[in-house]
Amino acid sequence: MNLLGRKKDNARTPDSNVSEDTAETGLEGESGESRTTAPKGRPTPKRSEATRKRGPVAPAPMTTSEARKRRKEARTKLSREERKADKVTRRADMAARREKMMAGDDAYLLPRDKGPVRRFVRDVVDSRRNALGLFMPAALVLIFVMLSVPSVAVQQLISPAMLVLVLIMVIDGFILGRKANRLVDEKFPDNTESGWKLGFYAASRASQLRRMRAPRPQVERGNKVT
Repeated sequence: MNLLGRKKDNARTPDSNVSEDTAETGLEGESGESRTTAPKGRPTPKRSEATRKRGPVAPAPMTTSEARKRRKEARTKLSREERKADKVTRRADMAARREKMMAGDDAYLLPRDKGPVRRFVRDVVDSRRNALGLFMPAALVLIFVMLSVPSVAVQQLISPAMLVLVLIMVIDGFILGRKANRLVDEKFPDNTESGWKLGFYAASRASQLRRMRAPRPQVERGNKVT
């Protein structure tokens, strides 16, 4: 008996119930896995694709050594030509990154060199002639003379010379550190970095030979840094 207001077409007969049950059971395979209808506009997937299971995804590497180990394992699965191509690509990428770092690109610098304050300090150091840069060559010369000339008199002269050289380096580093901090305070009044760190950074850069400094000097000697 149909309820009032309900269309007769919506009534379900026993035959329709059987046909619908048969259609639903026909979607199940022998293994009991159900197949779902593909979204509109997409082809119906095959049974093998619908029931395919993905393997577990490896977590991201937590350390640099772990990432290096994974890259090494991945390279062992490549052919000889693929390994050569990958090696050439990695070398080119490293060379490009190093060139950008040497040019002073802030995105490729080490954390100690980043920021406009550190860039300004490097320009201050590179714009002057530093006695600190002569420390390493002079020390090597004195050590070579001391080892090559087995004379007590010469060795007695070298020891005071080394002390004088170290004293000159300390004085020059102190003067450079004070100058760098004074110029930084004038140009960056809101700077919160300690003067000791900036002074040590300036002295350590000045102690290197100009051609060996990284990043590469961006100003010439004698230029005024503002």
